[in-house]
Order: sequence, then C-alpha cells, then structure tokens
Amino acid sequence: MAGLEVLFASAVPQITCAQDALVCFLHWEVVTHGYYGLGAGDQPGPSDKKSELLPAEWSNNKDLYVLRYESKDGTRKLLVKAVPVENSMIINVLEYGSQQVTDLTLNLDDFINAEDLGDFHRTYKNSEELRSRIISGIITPIHEQWNKASESSPHREFPPATAREVDPLRIPPHHPHNSRQPPWSDPLGPFAVGGEDLDPFGFRRGGMIVDPLRSGFPRALIDPSSGLPNRLPPGAVPPGARFDPFGPIGTSPSGPNPDHLPPPGFDDMYL
Repeated sequence: MAGLEVLFASAVPQITCAQDALVCFLHWEVVTHGYYGLGAGDQPGPSDKKSELLPAEWSNNKDLYVLRYESKDGTRKLLVKAVPVENSMIINVLEYGSQQVTDLTLNLDDFINAEDLGDFHRTYKNSEELRSRIISGIITPIHEQWNKASESSPHREFPPATAREVDPLRIPPHHPHNSRQPPWSDPLGPFAVGGEDLDPFGFRRGGMIVDPLRSGFPRALIDPSSGLPNRLPPGAVPPGARFDPFGPIGTSPSGPNPDHLPPPGFDDMYL
C-alpha cells in the first residue's frame, strides 16, 4: 500500500482516536482507485481543491466525518459519510450520477490499535482484510452500478436536421409527370388507408376525404351543365377548376329509363 504511510505522516497531528485512523485508511483506498479528494462537508467550499491529501477540516467533527471526492476523469463524484457507533464505524457512500448508495460497517478493534496511534506500523492491523472489505463493500458496488447505468443509456449521435426536414410548411417543387402515371400511390394498396391523414405532407392517398377526381382511375369528362335545363355559358367554370356538377357525372347524361324496375304486371294489358 505505497503512499499510505506518507498520507498517515501528513495527517498524524490530527489522528487522535481510532476512528480518525480508520478514516485516513478509507481515504487512501478511495484515492488509489482513481479519485481525488475535494474537501470536507456536504457542500463545496472556497477552499476545495483536488488533492490526494486529506482536507484540513476532515477530523473537526468526531461524530460525523463527511468527505467529497471526484474521479480523475471528472465523470463520477462521491459523498462519503462515516459515523462512529459504540465500537464500530458505519460508512455510507453516495455516487451522485447513478444515485447508488453503499454501506459498510467495520469493527474498530479488528483493524485499529488505539493505543499506538502515533506509530504507522503499529496503528493498523489486518490491513489486507480491511482493504478487501472496503473494496468489496464500497468501491466495487459503486463502479458496477455506474457501468450498468452507462450501458443502459448509451449516447447516440444523430446528424443535424436540415431545413428541408424540419419545415412542415415547405411547398414541394413542381415536377412534370406523365398523365398516364399519377404521382400518388396506388389507392388499392393494402397500406394506403389513412395514409394522408397520418402524413398530410407526404402526398399519399387514403385519407378521410373522398376525392373521385384524384383516385388514379380513368374517368369520364365532367360536363358542368349536367342536370340543368340549359347549358352554362362558356367560361362559367374555369378550366381545371374543382367544380361539383349539378347532375350525374358524364358528358351526355340521359334521363331515367321508364322501363327500369317496372312494377308487377306492367306489360299486362288486362290489368
């Protein structure tokens, strides 16, 4: 555990109890796994700076230790709180990004020799077990949860939208087309129903409004004078105008056939 002795030597004036020594060990384990210490307390302060050393106020409150960390790549931030309860230390760690919380309880007597706090080589005991407990109880769960959150929400990059794609009022250019091949899709297509209602700017057929003049099938020429006793004067209906004739569609509509569906006995001269 290279570096822990140097950290202990810099913090030894403030190590006055067993929980101080344990927090010092915990801090170094967090740092060696890719983090910098930022400062003490829940909120950032003007004296915050990235450092491998413990902040100046780290042991001011012996009832509650609060330390903040940031990963070296700046992607993760941790809030570490340690509370001494009788002869144990309860450690709570929050990762801000994934909101993952981990807890670990350690027995001080198992890892700290409270009678030799001034001697680094005698202060800690069962150091490998203590290190293993911190890694398995805090570091590993935090990193696993972070990796799962990153995999579940991958960043997808999309090309920027052009004005043609985002302008719903764009009028398409006019292209000449063969009169035998209409520019709209086959009205008998199985997926044409409701297409124009779903995509009004897509120029598809199949909407709620029935337009017999744009069905795509051959149709007879329309005589606007159909159904009138006299013909309309020339120019009354401009060429190509949408016009609903007064009578049935056709160039020379005829009147009803008097022999169509005759009543029973129609041709019996004795009735």
